[in-house]
Amino acid sequence: MELLLSSPSSTPLFFRPRTTMLIKFPFISISFGNLHSKSSRSLSRLLKISSSSSSAEVMTLEQPGGKMVVELVGAFNELTGRMSNKTVLSSSSSRLLFKALKLSIPVLHILPLLPDGRSPLTKALSVAVILADLQMDAEVISAGILREVIEGGAISMYEVRDRIGTGTAHLLHESMRLKNISSKVEVLDDESASALRKFCLTYYDVRAIILDLVLKLDMMRHLDHLPRYKQQMISLEVMKIYAPLAHAVGTNILSLELEDLSFQYLFPYSYLFVDTWLRSHEAGSKPLIDIYKEQLLQSLRSDQYLTEMVENISVEGRFKSRYSTMKKLLRDGRKPEEVNDILGLRVILLPASGVDTSAIGEKACYRAREIIQSLWKEMPNRSKDYILCPKANGYKSLHMAVDTSDNGRTRPLMEIQIRTAEMDMLAAGGTASHALYKGGLTNPEEAKRLKAIMMAAAELAALRLRDFPSSSHKGLEIDPRNRIFRLLDKNGDGKISIEELMEVMEELGAQGEDAREMMQLLDSNSDGSLSSDEFDLFQKQVELMRNLEDRDVQYKNLLHEKLQIEDSDGMIQYQ
Repeated sequence: MELLLSSPSSTPLFFRPRTTMLIKFPFISISFGNLHSKSSRSLSRLLKISSSSSSAEVMTLEQPGGKMVVELVGAFNELTGRMSNKTVLSSSSSRLLFKALKLSIPVLHILPLLPDGRSPLTKALSVAVILADLQMDAEVISAGILREVIEGGAISMYEVRDRIGTGTAHLLHESMRLKNISSKVEVLDDESASALRKFCLTYYDVRAIILDLVLKLDMMRHLDHLPRYKQQMISLEVMKIYAPLAHAVGTNILSLELEDLSFQYLFPYSYLFVDTWLRSHEAGSKPLIDIYKEQLLQSLRSDQYLTEMVENISVEGRFKSRYSTMKKLLRDGRKPEEVNDILGLRVILLPASGVDTSAIGEKACYRAREIIQSLWKEMPNRSKDYILCPKANGYKSLHMAVDTSDNGRTRPLMEIQIRTAEMDMLAAGGTASHALYKGGLTNPEEAKRLKAIMMAAAELAALRLRDFPSSSHKGLEIDPRNRIFRLLDKNGDGKISIEELMEVMEELGAQGEDAREMMQLLDSNSDGSLSSDEFDLFQKQVELMRNLEDRDVQYKNLLHEKLQIEDSDGMIQYQ
C-alpha cells in the first residue's frame, strides 16, 4: 500500500494497493509492509534512516540493538510526556522509568503472543499509558510495565527489587496478591462484594489497587477473543467488585469505563439502545459536549472583567455514561426527557494573586455565571448556590442547568458547575471520602481515616521520588525532550559517545557492536558522537511514526463504526 499523508485539517489518509509502504522525509525514510502487526509498537523492525538529507542512499537500521533503542526512546518519551501534563517529573522518576523499560523491553519482545493476539510489550505499554494518564508516580508505572514480565516468568521479584527498587517490587507483590481476590467469595451477591471491597481498601496498598484496576480495564478492552459465558462472568465480577472499587479510590474515570464495558457485555441489546439514544445527541462527527466546551471557554476567556480577576480558566466536559443513563431510565423510572444531566461542564477558575484570593475567586464564579446566562437559557428551578450556602461538609460551588436547544431542535439540559481551584480541590477530597463510603466502608468516619492513609501513602511515594537534577544534568526538568538524552549521556559531557551507546544496547540484551551502525546513521557531522540536536532529530522521527500508528488505529475504529449496519433483528452485520 502507499500512504498519502495530509494535514489534520484536510482530507484523511487515503490508501491504494501496493505491496509495501514507503514514507520519505528529508532525514528519514521508513518502510513497512504489515500495518496490522501483532505488536503495534514494534517500530524498530521497520525503521530505515538516511544518513543525510542530500544522500540518495537509504541505510537500514537492521541490528537488534538499534531496534531496541527505538522502542526505548519512543516508550520513554510517550510516558514521561503524559506524566508531565500535571506533574513535575523528577530525575529520580525519569531514571526509574528508564531502568524499568530497559529491563522489560528485551524480555517482552521474546515472550509469546497473548491469548487476545497482542504482544506482551503492547499490553505492558497500554497499561503504563493509562497509569501515566492517571498521573500515577513512576513506581506504579514501572510496576505496570514489569507486571507482564513477572507474569511471563522471565524474571523474579527479587531481581526487580535489586535492579529497579524496593518500592516497585512491593507494588508488584501487592498487585499479585490482588490477582485472584474475587475467589475469596463463593457467591457474588451485594453483601459479599461490599465486604470484599472493604477488605481490599483496608489491607492493600491503594496504589497496588489502582494498578490492579488498570489491569482489569485493559482486560475488559480486549475481551472479544473469549467465549460469551467467560465474557459475562468477568463482566459481572467487574460490575460488582472492581467498578465500585475504582470509585472508592477516587479514580472515577476508571469506574465509568469499567461500568460501561461490563454493561456492554452483560446486556448487549440494552447497551445498544442506550448508546444509540445518546449518540442521537451528537452533532455530526463531533460530540456536542466538545462543541459546548469550546464555546464556553472562548466566551469566558474573551471577557475582560473576568480575566482581570483570574490567572487561569479551564473547562472540563463529560458525557453521561451508558450505564448511568440506563440506571436513570430503568431503576429510577425516568422518561428520556427527564434525564437532564446527559451533558455536563465544569468551570474551574484560578484567582489572581492578591490580598483576598477567596473573595476574588467567589466574584469570578458569579461573573462566569453571568457569562453563561448570556450564552444559554438558564433553568432557575435547577440552580443551586453552594457558595452562598455551602453544604454541611464545606462543599462550595455554583450549579446551574441550561437549555441548549437551537434551530427548533430540542436538546437535553446541560448541567454546569462553577468553582475556584481551591473549591475543586476540597470537593475532590469530599468526593473521595464519600466514594470510599459507597465503595464498601459503611462508617463515614472510617472512610475519612482511610482517605487520610491513602493520601499519606501517595505523599510518601512522591517524597521518595523527589530530588533535584545534578549540576552536570542542568535542564533535565526544563526540556522534556532532553530527559532521555541526559540519561544516555552518563558522564554529562553533552554528547552520547559510542561507548555510552554500546552500554545501553548491552543493557537491552543486544550486542554492543550494534551501536556502530546506529552511530553511523545518526551522526550527521561524522564526529563519532551524537549531539543533543542529532538525537533530537531521531526522537522526532520516532514520535512521528508512533503518531502514524495511533492515527491508523483511530481511522480503523471510525471505519469500523461507519461500515457496520443493523439488520431488522437488531444484530450488527458487515457488508
